[in-house]
Amino acid sequence: MSWIPVGREDLPLGMPLPWSLFDRDGRELMSRGVVVEDGPVLQALLDSGPLRELSWPGEATDVEPEPESAELADAGRRLDAAMQERSGRDFAFGDMRLRVGDRIQLQPPATVSQERYLVRLIGYLDQSSLLVTLPKSNGLRVPLRENDTVVARVFSSQNAFGFSSRIDRICKIPYDYMHLSFPKEIQGAIVRKAPRVRTRIIASIAASERVDEKARQSGVIVNLSADGALIQARQALGEKGQAIRLSFRVSLHNIDALLNVQAVLRNVFDDDSGPRSGAMVSHGVQFQEVSANDSVILQSLIYQQMIEQPHTLA
Repeated sequence: MSWIPVGREDLPLGMPLPWSLFDRDGRELMSRGVVVEDGPVLQALLDSGPLRELSWPGEATDVEPEPESAELADAGRRLDAAMQERSGRDFAFGDMRLRVGDRIQLQPPATVSQERYLVRLIGYLDQSSLLVTLPKSNGLRVPLRENDTVVARVFSSQNAFGFSSRIDRICKIPYDYMHLSFPKEIQGAIVRKAPRVRTRIIASIAASERVDEKARQSGVIVNLSADGALIQARQALGEKGQAIRLSFRVSLHNIDALLNVQAVLRNVFDDDSGPRSGAMVSHGVQFQEVSANDSVILQSLIYQQMIEQPHTLA
């Protein structure tokens, strides 16, 4: 896939986004049509080095980006092991909750490519076939053939799934797509225990043992669950295992609430988000001893977003 950097001049305040915006790893930052209404949110978005796709309508995506976090990478490894050893739990097709337009990671035969590619689900006929876009690399079709066996992987909010399929038919009219045989065996691995949603929430962060307001740093919560979050900041918020305090505001049923949460840094890694802003630092945090009131607010917020904006499930 080709990417185009998006600058401040491309993002006027108060106007719907004309495209979906992504980070360098292909993770969606904001969906098309979302209105950026205030300066801090716009600046946080620009700090993430936003990119948009340069592709023809319906064109498949390119090589699969790296997973967003250590837990997702670990789930992928466990899924691969389960598929190889056939030791994982068997799932039904409906458990994957696939929707039209969902991304599927496709691994061609080793004789074709060692890469994994992203394709999109066009649709399916139960017990017959899946229709997906053809994988492309640098604008060119990956040279797959009918009867090739491919491995498909699907990452949902809480689980990772994998299955093998045969390419039944490759079609070029009215656009490039292919029929995959309907999966007979589906393996799975747990990614995380609680559902997680994509967000853009400004947070104030400080080390738990420090009370000096000047020592506080700002960051952006880019996804959130009842158990933890992924936070991006210009500088590292601390070292792995360090305790921190988060303060952030959320809106629940049009009522603003200020949350103050204790957390532990579980992962800290650099995220080169683009030439405009330099490297951002990403932090996976696990919440600790959340008060009953804050826990209810968090769970209600996530449930509300899952219902109203299901496309933001991370």
